[in-house]
Amino acid sequence: MAAYDFSANEIFEMAIEIEVKGQEFYKKAAADAENEELKKILLDLADMEVDHEETFKQMKSDLKISEKESNVFDPENEAAAYLKALADTKVFYEKEIDTKSVKEVMKAAVTAEKDSIVFYLGMKGLVPEKKGQDKLDKIISEEMSHIRIITSKLMPYVK
Repeated sequence: MAAYDFSANEIFEMAIEIEVKGQEFYKKAAADAENEELKKILLDLADMEVDHEETFKQMKSDLKISEKESNVFDPENEAAAYLKALADTKVFYEKEIDTKSVKEVMKAAVTAEKDSIVFYLGMKGLVPEKKGQDKLDKIISEEMSHIRIITSKLMPYVK
């Protein structure tokens, strides 16, 4: 596998794309939902992804020129190669899912949130400490809360 060197700017671009894919997934599932309460839950989850997208856009815009280059000591480029592999496999929200099945939506949503957490944990090592790690911890925490929300809100609809 070829190694890639990502700047914080490029990592934030990947993160923004993940959040956009999440929005699309939840909106599609909401459009297919036959129950109005379930539809609202799914749209709320889409709104949470919008909030994350805006947070990443703000973090990206706050980067100084000197912070756009990676300053992490990673001579083997393992972290960057790992993130590139994650982005290339398109594991986030790119699967064929029966969005009319609440059980399948819930499974896919939990898997996607877990995948996002793994991505953000990996991303922390490639973002300048002064401009991202504390914010990333908050976003990781949010993604973890999404898993709790998804399971608690959707479980009653799983047959």
